Amino acid sequence: MNQLSEAIARYHKILESESYKDLSWAATLRQNMEQAGLVVSGRPVCPVLRPHFVTTRQYASLTKSTETLLSAFERIKTLALSTPSLQARMEMLPAEKMLAAIDPGYSHFSVASFLETSLNNGSLHFMDYVADAPMGTAYSEALTNLFWETGPMKEFRKKYALTKLPGTKPLLKALLRAYKDFGGKKPPTIAIVELKQPFQTMESAEYHLLAEIFRQNGFPAEVVNLDQMEYKNGILRRGDYVINLVYRCVKVQEFLIRYDLTHPLVRAYKERAICMVNSFRAELARKKAIFDLLTDETITSTFPAAERKVLRDSIPWTRVVAASSTTFQNQTVDLVEFIQKNRTTLVLRPNDDAGDHHEVRGWETDDAGWDRAVKTALRTPYVVQQRTEPAVAPFPVFQWGSMDVKNLKIDVHPQTLLGKVTGCSSWLSTVESSRFSTLSGVAPTFLLEGK
Repeated sequence: MNQLSEAIARYHKILESESYKDLSWAATLRQNMEQAGLVVSGRPVCPVLRPHFVTTRQYASLTKSTETLLSAFERIKTLALSTPSLQARMEMLPAEKMLAAIDPGYSHFSVASFLETSLNNGSLHFMDYVADAPMGTAYSEALTNLFWETGPMKEFRKKYALTKLPGTKPLLKALLRAYKDFGGKKPPTIAIVELKQPFQTMESAEYHLLAEIFRQNGFPAEVVNLDQMEYKNGILRRGDYVINLVYRCVKVQEFLIRYDLTHPLVRAYKERAICMVNSFRAELARKKAIFDLLTDETITSTFPAAERKVLRDSIPWTRVVAASSTTFQNQTVDLVEFIQKNRTTLVLRPNDDAGDHHEVRGWETDDAGWDRAVKTALRTPYVVQQRTEPAVAPFPVFQWGSMDVKNLKIDVHPQTLLGKVTGCSSWLSTVESSRFSTLSGVAPTFLLEGK
């Protein structure tokens, strides 16, 4: 049994001891979540009674690989920005190309972002790159502080040394750094910009928590909906609230479904009336097709050796679905035929998260369903990606006043700010995560080092 397995077993043994069997501590933890605003639609944002532990060795490997990969992302985005054929290969819309062409006023493509990462039995795979607001940071920080003071954690810490990971302060520092590079002279007034939905979501709840944290650190901050904005005489505002730093929490695809390029936010951005983090250029990395470019050695052959190694070892083979030939493990294949014949080892993913199309996992569908999915992928921008095994671990779940241990899938999200890793959060879901489940949510993340 390795260090991590021993620690998990130790924590679960503490929960089974007489001191904690009555679960009154869990009920108190739930109440504390409610008081801290960590409940959405009556459901806690954290469904479990155990934090996620990441060993210091895992975290060091994650940090090194992530920062190397970010360098490759910057390189590929620069290349795509100046190469129309690569933009076409990424299935970029004309409006997306126009927005990406606007200089944001600072050098980084993505000031703040996170990667969806699977840490599994010593392996490390990057599954997605989220190039807009790295959500989960505020929730994870608040949950970390609540769990730290629970009875089971105090007992656990007698044997194991734990370290809290950085949270929202580095995020605020990165926003202010981008604002300074942009040319901002006076302290900024911050707008966390969202797209109003017909129902409250976990993400919008976190926006309000984040705004409160910014205010506590001395910076005016409000959650602002796109419908509330107006731009006149070089000033972007919501009513009397003047905005000069925008923290964008809206995907470009979602924006373009509802608005056009005459929207006040776009006009203010284009005329340099605001500093916007992240810029519209960051959306280049949100396209799943960027993984196609990163796993195509004809494009990356001139990249530094360290970057090419991370790409080979940590990025699943990916191709934009099209009636064409390509390479797989140094063999030329007909892509459509290859997809049809290798259902159980492939997943089809929409190129964009926005919209009505969904991920289809070949090993979870039959031949007829897979055939329909392939036909859809040929009509609508999709990528095909090689299957990777998820990281799964047992977690104690608190529901209806009782505790039950369930195996849950873990996605680790390293938070990246200005090209550096500054902490991470963890997202839990059922192993069959294509289905909705009340067990999905954030888990506080601690670095683990044995005493």
